Amino acid sequence: MDLIQLPPNSLRVGQVLTFSLRDASGKLLVASGQTLSNAPQMQALLASGVWVLAHETKEYQRAMAHKMDTLMHQGANLGDIVKVQADFVKPDRNKKVDLGEQAAWADLQMHAHSLLRDPRTDDFRGRFQQLHNDAVARLNNKPDAILMLLIFDATQGFEKYSGRHALLCLALAELCAAKLGWPDDWRLALTQAALSMNISISAQQDRLASQVEEPSYSQKQALVSHGDRSAALLSELGASSELWLKTVCLHHDAGPGPLAGRAPAEQLARLLRRIDIFASRISPRGSRKAQPGAMAARAVFLDELKQPDEAGAAIVKTLGLYPLGSLVRLANGEVGIVFKRGHSATEPMVASLLGKSGNPLSEPVPRDTRLASQAISASLAPHELKLRVSMEKLLKL
Repeated sequence: MDLIQLPPNSLRVGQVLTFSLRDASGKLLVASGQTLSNAPQMQALLASGVWVLAHETKEYQRAMAHKMDTLMHQGANLGDIVKVQADFVKPDRNKKVDLGEQAAWADLQMHAHSLLRDPRTDDFRGRFQQLHNDAVARLNNKPDAILMLLIFDATQGFEKYSGRHALLCLALAELCAAKLGWPDDWRLALTQAALSMNISISAQQDRLASQVEEPSYSQKQALVSHGDRSAALLSELGASSELWLKTVCLHHDAGPGPLAGRAPAEQLARLLRRIDIFASRISPRGSRKAQPGAMAARAVFLDELKQPDEAGAAIVKTLGLYPLGSLVRLANGEVGIVFKRGHSATEPMVASLLGKSGNPLSEPVPRDTRLASQAISASLAPHELKLRVSMEKLLKL
């Protein structure tokens, strides 16, 4: 990952960032879309030096060009104008930074949150495709680890819900489509739709996730036909794939029944609808707690008529009955987290976090649930574990 240091005094109080600010090691300091405040802590941070990712430099260069144009219109002398350009620090192509999966996905979530809440930008299509491609590439490199990370993260809170939900749905869509053997163009349209299906209501999603009271009638009405509105907005922003846009349109309207015999967009939309429901059930709200993983999996396995659902079955076959990142109790009394898919839907690998006595273990201990003594006896809701989980240690497994 290439980092470029920003020149001194290139940022101003009140500026809305179109790129993320980082320290010299690549750690995220301020996310794109945030406003720079005049707080002493923020000013000290900026004074210590900040960097930007190389792939975001086009935005920064445009900002510099605008600054130069402004100086010209203000009649500034040539020396001041040239200095703006000279201050730009060229990238050191030998400087690479590996953020690690946890930090990288936190970064992707920040970008998703910013992009989906404020999509009306000239470079939306480019930023969207970069976000989409980065997420899919990272997912396919370590699918079990990433699913564990994303699902567990979804169960822990509702801050920046729209971005977190969109990336989790994208990950589930990519792996479920692969499980179904769908062609590449279907997978691309499905994952693009998963990331963008709620783009017309992202700000409202975030408000609803955090409010303590149940949604009001007017709030529910505001969600009606948001698939159509999201597709129309995406079209305005440059999306041209008919399969992508039609899938977004239908993602709340594709009803129960077999997938075969439906138009491609209807098949994609049906799977996306079930993925959306699963991801929503495992995520807490201000008004309710998250469901246990197995309960959410069983809920999508049965359709609206309480019949086995083909699209829901694809999700269970992909994740297992005890999804990655969900909490379970073992027959021996230990409590752990599912970290790797197993040979069957009911026998994943589990990392024990609490011992039989209920005390935390110093390190997560892998357990093979095919063994009777280590078999899963119950699926637990996220709030039932009163322990800070080290995802860094789990990712090493």
